[in-house]
Formats: sequence, C-alpha cells, structure tokens
Amino acid sequence: QVQFVESGGGLVHPGGSLRLSCAASGRIFNIVAMGWYRQGPGKQRELVASIIGGSNTNYADSVKGRFTISRDNAENTVYLQMNSLKPEDTAVYYCNASPPLRDTWGQGTQVTVSS
Repeated sequence: QVQFVESGGGLVHPGGSLRLSCAASGRIFNIVAMGWYRQGPGKQRELVASIIGGSNTNYADSVKGRFTISRDNAENTVYLQMNSLKPEDTAVYYCNASPPLRDTWGQGTQVTVSS
C-alpha cells in the first residue's frame, strides 16, 4: 500500500513563495510519474504539475513559469516550489501518482495566499 504525506503549506502574502514536500512510502517502486494536485474552495481537484522520471515536467497553464516540481528518488520525496503566489492559488495541495492512484490521497497541506 502506498502512502503520501504532504507538508510545507501555510499563509503567505501575494507574491510570496512556499516549498511543499511530499514523502512517499510503501510500494512505490513502480510509480513513474508523480503529480501535485490542488483543490480550491468550491472547486474540483486539479492537476497543477507532474514529473515523469527525474526531469520531464508538465504544468497547468495557471502555474506555468511560477511553480517548479522536482523529485528526489533516493528520499522518495517530491517537491513543489511555488513562487509569485496569487490569491487564486489558495487551495489544499495533494501529491499522488499521475494519473492518481485510487483511494490513496493524503491529508494534503493548506496553502492560503492573502494580504
């Protein structure tokens, strides 16, 4: 069974930065692609960034140029560096495989962007 634990969220002013971390454990040896997802108030969960292998990355248009996804396979950890944050980035952020594994969502980490 795979588990994901997200951390690093918080309250930040517009224009600020945060770095999210996702620690993966369990049977993760066959997960090639990982993703960061978010669910804002009253919205559906959406994929914002994904990474295949170590360097093939993709981003949603809304975060392109501001967010960077990376992974440390030795530590089974995926990161999301978020810069130039906007109020519309406010959401609970989750990590999972891409496409996501069913019934494997963690608690997520809350990111609030507000002045």
